[in-house]
Amino acid sequence: MIDITILIVSWIIAIVLFYFLVAASKLREAILGFLSMQVLTWPLGYLVVELNLIRYPVRVFETATQSSFTYEFFVFPIVSALYNLYYPRDSKVAGFLYTGIIVSVLTGAEVILEKFTDTIEYINWEWYYSWISMFIVLYISYGIWKWFLNKE
Repeated sequence: MIDITILIVSWIIAIVLFYFLVAASKLREAILGFLSMQVLTWPLGYLVVELNLIRYPVRVFETATQSSFTYEFFVFPIVSALYNLYYPRDSKVAGFLYTGIIVSVLTGAEVILEKFTDTIEYINWEWYYSWISMFIVLYISYGIWKWFLNKE
């Protein structure tokens, strides 16, 4: 029951953050960031599960997908939308640190969930694979977002 509660709370937190941190004038840009991340996480999340690298014993839509719908299709895309909106455009170093901090928080949360819950289980995976892959995917998503909006 605690695992389902964690998933529900994750949805609530993501929705609240999106609602309060996305200005109405930036909603179109935020949705683009959300959708561009979904385009990346759907095949990558599917691949990781199919290659038996990660398993999600407790998840929503259990019969629809073996991936974590909560993380791959909702929480991480919302993080990406916010990441894109608040990315520091002044300095490449600041952007690198910003990305590193966000990825470290997400990876830390994932490691805690992997150790203490059944929401995720590493089979042939290590925490640093998550850190590296999230770092790269956030930058790819940000690049798509910038290109689409003709930013910078």
